[in-house]
Amino acid sequence: MKLGLHVSDFTWPGGPARLGANLATIAEAAEAAGFDRLSVMDHFFQIPMIGPPEREMLAAYTTLGYVAAKTSAIKLLTVVTGVIYRQPGLLAKAVSTLDVLSGGRAMLGIGAAWNEEEARGLGFAFPPLAERFERLEETLQIILQMWSDDDGPYHGHHYHLERTINSPQPLQRPHPPILIGGSGERKTLRLVAQYADACNLFGTPDVGRKLDVLRSHCERLGRDYDSIEKTVITTFDVGENAERTRELLDRLREFAALGFDEVHGTLRHVSRIAPIEAIGREVIPAITDL
Repeated sequence: MKLGLHVSDFTWPGGPARLGANLATIAEAAEAAGFDRLSVMDHFFQIPMIGPPEREMLAAYTTLGYVAAKTSAIKLLTVVTGVIYRQPGLLAKAVSTLDVLSGGRAMLGIGAAWNEEEARGLGFAFPPLAERFERLEETLQIILQMWSDDDGPYHGHHYHLERTINSPQPLQRPHPPILIGGSGERKTLRLVAQYADACNLFGTPDVGRKLDVLRSHCERLGRDYDSIEKTVITTFDVGENAERTRELLDRLREFAALGFDEVHGTLRHVSRIAPIEAIGREVIPAITDL
């Protein structure tokens, strides 16, 4: 099993003047600890589950580019990009650029988007859910075309591209891994089975059933279920002085028993660095064989 660090809160001691230095320290510590990947949210406002919208929130792909320059091995992605926030061609270029400049460490995390408040706040269209899923599927098709030898046109219901040229292409072949986030059984998990290299589910009590639904979609579409990386997002609570690492290990073993390959987690007080180091010292070595 692998672990990913999800950085979702940028309200740290020192304020904006120290954000760059603090983020670099966090990323370097996560890489040194043995985390497989580091992600940020793709939001413009802070989300209600963490704090009020006025709290600090960095632009996702600028942030990942900065982290790429401060690290050398850790994979980089959003969990996850809202499909309505960028035109598909621009998104393909952003992830391609990240992959090239990081030496082949980018992943595309994407979903149908949900935060209407921030979309309306900054003037982004926020269509109904059914249309957002239509746009998500077309976006996946466009990006896969741009990450191929086909630079011809694309004409869908929502997007029309006259030439899908993408130079330079990503370093990873056949393309950077595509992760679709969300637990919707009828649409999201069907899109995972049809287009994605990985899913990202929430660590809720019904998460095992979600994997069964994904397996059913794979069977209907003729997709090898085992070829999809199963990831889950949760909270890494190691306590104030790493006294809860055993509880975290037990939780990770439960996810491994369900068939998850990677667990992505947020850490309280991540800017203190000590929780990252504790996981690297006491947790990651214990789960490498799960």
